[in-house]
Parts: sequence; structure tokens; C-alpha cells
Amino acid sequence: MSHKKLISFYFATVCFLFSLNTNSAERIKIPGGEFLMGCSTNDPSCDKDEGPVGGTKVFVPLFYIDKHEISVADYKNCLSNKSCDRPKDFKRNKYCNLDGPKRENHPINCVDWQHANQYCSWKGGRLPLEAEWEKAARAGTQTRYPWGNKVSCKNAILDDGKTTGSVKGEHDGCGEDRTWNRGKRKANAFGLFDMHGNAGEWIQNWYAKDAITKFYATGILTSPENGVRKLVRGGSWDENRENLRSSFRNVKLPDSGKSVYGSIGFRCVYD
Repeated sequence: MSHKKLISFYFATVCFLFSLNTNSAERIKIPGGEFLMGCSTNDPSCDKDEGPVGGTKVFVPLFYIDKHEISVADYKNCLSNKSCDRPKDFKRNKYCNLDGPKRENHPINCVDWQHANQYCSWKGGRLPLEAEWEKAARAGTQTRYPWGNKVSCKNAILDDGKTTGSVKGEHDGCGEDRTWNRGKRKANAFGLFDMHGNAGEWIQNWYAKDAITKFYATGILTSPENGVRKLVRGGSWDENRENLRSSFRNVKLPDSGKSVYGSIGFRCVYD
């Protein structure tokens, strides 16, 4: 091999290894094991579909999950590769981040379930199973939120009913009436940002009211096999405190149709 080719080979190898390190740094390893899923201890706000107070033991195998919600810039790469369909954009609705001013690092939103699924498949991953998402979000905690039993704009991007910002008279998005750049609040104990608030996150599973006790507790994390609505977890910039609880199970039709899912984004997991 000539000196020039050797240098070229070395440079290509370094770039490849750098890309691997960069990708791995953006994904967090969640160890396998049991955790208590569903209604937190002493949580008076639990719905019946969150299971018994104090939680239900669920075993989740090891997996990796994106450190951040998928950004506008991330999703545009998939569009450029022609591997993803185009969701609703800023021209359609001012709350949609695609092509919005200075929103490249905001979470992609206004996406249907299929948009999220396409992106994760393109990245070699998939959408989180509901039990995986909650284990990652709780990060070893059993309180209503990973930082304790109360939440405000000091912890997450939401409508906390009191925080104001640049939009007069508006509490949504901590007073900004939109999402924020990713990672503007402290990460949880696993090092994951925005698991609560900013954008709600699509889940792989169909919704079933008794899924935690009927399926997940018995080791069937992928059920039910069909349904009408998909799960969305984590709460968002325009939702109230109760919807950001670690156990809250929101649901949406997978296709927004004429509606705009301005509150919903996603992140991916990897086996």
C-alpha cells in the first residue's frame, strides 16, 4: 500500500471509529432487571389503567435508548435519505417544528406513529415498548416523577399553571407556547433528557387498559398484538402536571388525519 493510500485508509478508519463513539454517546444502556411499573407509591392521581398503587413487578431485558428526543435536524436527515415520509410542518401549523424558525434542535413533532416507526427502523432501532420507556423514565425511582412528587418548569417543559415567558398570558411551554431546544432541563439518573415534558413520545405498543398486570407482569412486553390507539408517554409542553407523571398512560390514534399532533415526538431504542 502506498504512503498516500495508507494515510487515506487511516483517516477513513479514524472517522469511522469517531462516528461509532458519537453514536454510542447518544444512546444510553439500560440494564436488564425488574422494576415497579405503574401507579407510584402514595400517588392519588392514578387512573385504573396504571395498575395497583405501589406498582407491579415487571422484568425488562437490557436495551439501549436515545439520550435525547429525535430532533428536527435528525428527522430531516431521514427525509433527505428518502427513508421517511414528511409529517405536517410549520407552514401547516405554527406548533409544528419542521421548517420552523430556529427549531433545528427542537424535538420533531406533529408526527404520526408511522413517521416515528419509519425513522427508528431507518436508524436500525425501533420505538420503545411501554415497559422499556417507563423503566428508562423512572431511572430507579418510585416517586410520581424521577425527581420527587412535584413538578414545575424548573424540572421540565410543561404547563405548570404559573410560569410565564415571552408569550403574554400563556403558561404552555413554560410561557413560550411551544417546545424548547432539547436538553434544557437536568437529565435523569440514567442520563436521559426530556423523558418528561417537551414532547410526548410514541410507544410501540397498542393500548390495553389492563396491559401492565395482564401482559407485562407475565413477561409479554409486546402485547396486545392489535388495537385502536397507540400509547404516548411522558407528557408534553402543553400538558399539565398530572400528565407528566411517570405512570401516566396517554393514548392517540396512530394517524392524526386532519388533526395536528403538536405535542407528540419520539425517541428510539436498540436491542
